[in-house]
Amino acid sequence: MTVLLENLGKHFGNGPAVLEDVNASIGQGEFVALLGASGCGKSTLLNIIAGLERPSTGALEVPADGAAFMFQDAALYPWLTARGNVELALKLRGVGRATRRARAAELLELVHLDGAGEKRPHELSGGMRQRVALARALGQDRQLLLMDEPFAALDAITRDLLHEELERIWRETGRTIIFVTHNVREAVRLGQRVLLLSSRPGRVVSEWAVPAEAKADAGAAAALASHITTRLREEIRRHGK
Repeated sequence: MTVLLENLGKHFGNGPAVLEDVNASIGQGEFVALLGASGCGKSTLLNIIAGLERPSTGALEVPADGAAFMFQDAALYPWLTARGNVELALKLRGVGRATRRARAAELLELVHLDGAGEKRPHELSGGMRQRVALARALGQDRQLLLMDEPFAALDAITRDLLHEELERIWRETGRTIIFVTHNVREAVRLGQRVLLLSSRPGRVVSEWAVPAEAKADAGAAAALASHITTRLREEIRRHGK
């Protein structure tokens, strides 16, 4: 098991609980989409798994080497080239200069940016910047990859292309991925499983396995997305009351 969460809770100061009794397990090489309404604690949970926040209650198990993190904003260093941004992750791991140059080239090729290594972020489209950010995250060489709405700011066509790329890279690398989104169709498109967090305090209230037919058939995907959307709306209405 790569990630195990047991009765996990989080509150900040004397404020109300953001997360409460979160229980989930994620296996090696699994792709899990974490879904919920805005403000339900998805990002906080990801930060706890990454070790950026400590839980207030409960326990968790994560890989000993931690996790790589990819944010909604590509957050590239503007004075570095695409290759330089990827190399930085390798340098921080102590990889030697010659090796990291070759490895950065391999990672850029993996995300289909092998011809853009010398371009700076302002010369790249939004989708290309996110590809560089993904290559940089992969350069951290962690088995667990956490992704916090990385495609939310992109247009629909670019997002769809990156969905295909991410699925390909996941299959090629065997990474374990936890992908946070508030987009139901995106969750069904990418995840092997979809976990739904309730509105605050966030806890896992529903879970769906995404069958193979939902990956291959648009009608099956739409039907599952509709079912999940109905459940999500129930949570939003409950929170509103």
